[in-house]
Amino acid sequence: MAVTLTINGEQRLADVEDDVPLLWVLRDVLGMTGTKFGCGIAQCGACTVHVDGEAVRSCVLPVGSVVGSSITTIEGVGATPAGASVQRAWLDLEVVQCGYCQSGQIMSAAALLASTPDPDDSDIDAAMAGNICRCGTYVRIRAAIKQAAAGKQP
Repeated sequence: MAVTLTINGEQRLADVEDDVPLLWVLRDVLGMTGTKFGCGIAQCGACTVHVDGEAVRSCVLPVGSVVGSSITTIEGVGATPAGASVQRAWLDLEVVQCGYCQSGQIMSAAALLASTPDPDDSDIDAAMAGNICRCGTYVRIRAAIKQAAAGKQP
């Protein structure tokens, strides 16, 4: 069965069943490998993408449930104001250590700033809960989110 998806503003066709997880469609069918597989049970956040602006775990999301929605991946988030600010802050503060989790971290942070332009620590904690960094870059992640938020202020 073929599904048509809107990914990063472009229509993409995938010949998959409706119950295939979005992550596998992105990575294995469409070749968009920026979104990572971490745990497969929506606990680590490595597979985070945006669906209609909300951060979701693509490893457990059936592709059939996102037909007609707007999907943004790490490959396209830099085209959004929040995503561009987050990516700039990530580079400025050298957040990345091994980098494996960082696409999911960036996607969660960008969704936070798109919905809450001036987050406090509790907003950041809530939005980033479930995004695991095995290298422990949490202090730099928080600092980058705060810098990105300050850069987005008018």
